[in-house]
Amino acid sequence: MTTINKDLKHNVEKALEEIRPFLKNDGGDITLIEIDEQENVVRVRLEGACVGCSVNQMTLKSGVEMTIKKYAPQIEKVINIEA
Repeated sequence: MTTINKDLKHNVEKALEEIRPFLKNDGGDITLIEIDEQENVVRVRLEGACVGCSVNQMTLKSGVEMTIKKYAPQIEKVINIEA
């Protein structure tokens, strides 16, 4: 893994740590599945109460994606991978 990859992963994980308390407060959580640097896409899995929540797409876009982009501006999209 190159230095750039390590930095990107660190920044994405830092973003997830920032958003995680809000998800846990509602009984949910999030796991990093993959960072695709070719497509600038992060794949995550929403867990717990987030799985069946009617607003999980809004959480994904307005909360998770926005926070990840704050730490890693090169990321263009965050995708939820369902179990």
